[in-house]
Amino acid sequence: MLDVNEVTVSYGATPVLDGVSARFKAGRFTAIAGPNGCGKSTLLSAVMGLIPVDGGIVNLDGTPIHTLPRRTLARRAAYLPQENHCPDYMTVGEVIELAGHARYGLMGGPSDDDRSLFQDALKAVGLEDMAHRRMSVLSGGQRQRAWIAMLLAQDAPCILMDEPVNHIDMTHQYAVLSLMSDLARQQGRTVICVLHDLNLAATFADDIVLMRDGRVSASGPVDETITPDNVARVFGMQADIFTRNGRLVCLPDSAPAQP
Repeated sequence: MLDVNEVTVSYGATPVLDGVSARFKAGRFTAIAGPNGCGKSTLLSAVMGLIPVDGGIVNLDGTPIHTLPRRTLARRAAYLPQENHCPDYMTVGEVIELAGHARYGLMGGPSDDDRSLFQDALKAVGLEDMAHRRMSVLSGGQRQRAWIAMLLAQDAPCILMDEPVNHIDMTHQYAVLSLMSDLARQQGRTVICVLHDLNLAATFADDIVLMRDGRVSASGPVDETITPDNVARVFGMQADIFTRNGRLVCLPDSAPAQP
């Protein structure tokens, strides 16, 4: 269970999060959505203790995250930011192995179980034959899948991902998000994912947090929260919301009004 309670964050004199509260439950896949600049990425950074908060607190299973040593936190929460970089000489396999350092330390080495986990992570994103290829020669989508594999190889009970499928083709978008859904529902993990596409959120997420202007505008189960009124309030545009073949569909029917 991850609880965000009245968290406020500012960059200098500019407020970015204004008293944000949200509860992310174990065994649930929660999407976070909202317009650009509404504070989604800042929220994940605050949750992971990567930026200072002006007020409020984030608890992981009842423990304030800011009190956890970084290696302890890495065993319990895996985080994939929007931008990731590594030296050109590193191979896919070497990048994946970085995920295990929280378990065995810099002076140790991966166990057979770790190596099996690394292989499973590569297979899950369709890169099982690319472990020896340098990251620098991969396409943008392949690199993103490699970073997702590293996240999976960390094997943490809480997973946070910031726009993980933006540069990935449709086939792998569905494969990655389906996997995240399975990790939540079948393994009881807490999965939190920033997504721009409400249809992807409606297809794979259990819950959604809609943000606007640094605040939570609406939150709850997907089928109760993705509504015409909420979409209009958060994104400033009208949309038809309907069910087709058991899936919720969001179909915008007009462009947002220009100021």
